[in-house]
Amino acid sequence: MPHPQPVRLDFQLHSPHHARPFMADVRYVPTGQPKPVVVFVHGFKGFKDWGHFNLLAEWFAQQGFVFVKLNLSHNGLVVDGTGDLEDLEAFGRNNFSLELDDIGALLDYLFHSQQATIPVAELDRTRLALIGHSRGGGLVLLKAAEDTRVKAVVTWAAISNVNPGWTEELMQHWQQQGVYYVENSRTKQQLPLYYQMVEDYHQNRRRLDIPHNVRRKLKQPLLLVHGDQDETVPVARAYELHGWKPEAELAILPQVTHNFGGSHPWPGAELPAQALTAAEVTADFLRRVL
Repeated sequence: MPHPQPVRLDFQLHSPHHARPFMADVRYVPTGQPKPVVVFVHGFKGFKDWGHFNLLAEWFAQQGFVFVKLNLSHNGLVVDGTGDLEDLEAFGRNNFSLELDDIGALLDYLFHSQQATIPVAELDRTRLALIGHSRGGGLVLLKAAEDTRVKAVVTWAAISNVNPGWTEELMQHWQQQGVYYVENSRTKQQLPLYYQMVEDYHQNRRRLDIPHNVRRKLKQPLLLVHGDQDETVPVARAYELHGWKPEAELAILPQVTHNFGGSHPWPGAELPAQALTAAEVTADFLRRVL
């Protein structure tokens, strides 16, 4: 008898903190039985349909999870747009507080929405976990520390600080110019970052302090997944996070890179082997703790 295929539903989100709509999607196998919910958060210069992320969603759905992923509202994508970074002005006006509030808007939608995008019978909202990749890993740590609806947290190649060591020279230039640019190595676009990101960091320093929040406020079970060949976020960051919460589970994956073997666009019909390993470790953890 063939296995039932996951259903995909797309839906639009709105935040009370800004006027910019943003998209999310969900995968699940319809059984009429409540299933644990996993929310996946992309990283810097990422988006929900990047690379192999749709295959990842299908895989988790087939494992018995409701898998939800979202475009953070100011990630540069446009509702009904090209599906890639195109609104660079919005990208430049992004900050960490906006991103945390976007995740909150999705959680509010899942918990309170009367809309029938996701049938309530399929959701066990008492078993909700966050997975975040790279910068998204930092975001899920911070969101779990402030939101008790989150019952478990998994980071993939996570940052350990939202301030990536900005130098005094850079800060002076950034403040004087009001903007500095980072290159998207994939598209060669020059992506603006407006100085408001720094101002937001200073105005919300306690909320955005990953070391403090992991040590003092994060109570949920935590799994830290990191590749030992990560070329973007050094594996030392995982050990740093583990030092702040020693009871967390630590999975250092050998020969695994920052994007877990993926690239955009992803040409294959199967998950990259590295991503499958991370997914299997994650699903095993979530079955034990949720």
